[in-house]
Amino acid sequence: MLNRRLPYILGALACLCGGAAQAQNPIVTNQFTADPTARAFNGRVYVYPSHDIRATPGHGRAGWFVMEDYHVFSSANLTEWTDHGVIVTQNKVPWVKPDSYSMWAPDCMFRNGKYYFYFPTTPRDTTISKGFTVGVAVSDKPTGPFVPQPLPIKGVRGIDPNVFIDKDGQAYLYWSQGNIYGAKLKENMLELASEPKTLGELPTKGLKEGPYLFERNGTYYLTYPHVENKTERLEYATSTSPLGLFTVKGVIMDESPTGCWTNHHSLLEFKNQWYLFYHHNDLSPAFDKNRSVRIDSLFFKPDGSIQKVIPTLRGVGLTDAKQKIQLDRYSRLSSSGANIAFLDTANKFQGWKTVFANNQGWVQYNGVAFGKQALKTVTLRTMAAAGATVQLRADGATGPVLAQVTVPKGSQWQEIKAPLSAFKPGTHTLVVSSKTNTPVEIDWVKFE
Repeated sequence: MLNRRLPYILGALACLCGGAAQAQNPIVTNQFTADPTARAFNGRVYVYPSHDIRATPGHGRAGWFVMEDYHVFSSANLTEWTDHGVIVTQNKVPWVKPDSYSMWAPDCMFRNGKYYFYFPTTPRDTTISKGFTVGVAVSDKPTGPFVPQPLPIKGVRGIDPNVFIDKDGQAYLYWSQGNIYGAKLKENMLELASEPKTLGELPTKGLKEGPYLFERNGTYYLTYPHVENKTERLEYATSTSPLGLFTVKGVIMDESPTGCWTNHHSLLEFKNQWYLFYHHNDLSPAFDKNRSVRIDSLFFKPDGSIQKVIPTLRGVGLTDAKQKIQLDRYSRLSSSGANIAFLDTANKFQGWKTVFANNQGWVQYNGVAFGKQALKTVTLRTMAAAGATVQLRADGATGPVLAQVTVPKGSQWQEIKAPLSAFKPGTHTLVVSSKTNTPVEIDWVKFE
């Protein structure tokens, strides 16, 4: 996997050339990603997000969303993600204004042996549209190369395209522009087959955008971000048909507790579990126009209603004990004696660290797969100016002590290896705690 501590320039090269991305939340830490649409093709999950970048002179509008291209990421286990590189860029689409930097939330759908990638942006020809419209790029593979169509879809003005194919084979396109709209698509997936319908039974006050529709047990769920108060929260409505009438049912995810103004999402069932893909500004806490994609598990109640999703740092999937375990993406953290900080505030793509202030600090990380074959050592990337002692346990305070590690004095990061005093096969929680009253910092933990 891509080392989270590579210099920024290497991260930028990975953005261009493809490579591995991170697990836990956010799932990508070497670039900004937002507005994720997740699709399962041939037993693998593909995430099609938008790609936030920072504005520079002559490249985008300062203080606003700046997006010039799209990447696609894929995973077989929702833990190890591969960046397949750029699949569509603004200056290689015939109808797109090449300096618009407005390649916003996309979608992708498979039909008739082809992959259809839908994306909104600003056309160079204002007679096509004075605002956003939606185009399509087509490929033989989910990772491209994608060939953009020469013109956008006629009759669509807006952003956030979402495609749904019903059980009878009829395809639908949804999008937003003040309201949320839906229309049938022709068999060729490139043209509307009906006039757009305004889904006007949704909330009338507050911005609505980002539609994502799916069907489950005969019920059609229309999900969307909505500004009920100050920032977007994720809501849903249900119907017995793809174009409504819809009945508003409730909230999938509350507003961001830290004030990230947008949220944008998709839902996916994969290997008999539902997941919510969404975004937050983890890697840019002071500027919410640079977002990062997250995943959390989603559950339905017996009556078909959606149980509200509480955002986590841990995310989903199992972490191999032999990989670097990022404790800062914790499941639980002590209320005193421990906190999370960026490794480098000047380059947040390097990720985070866990900081123990004293012997009251501990962190719990769920879902570590230790396997069957006995592991013998543990390595910590750690730093303690005055020295410290760190303890690792499996399954909490009553579980076996895996190791007690002495961290030598030093003001630089060190990789300290220590023998394991116990091994417990299978999948367990990992609890790491400080046993001394001197500060100690941990970047990652790895077993061998």
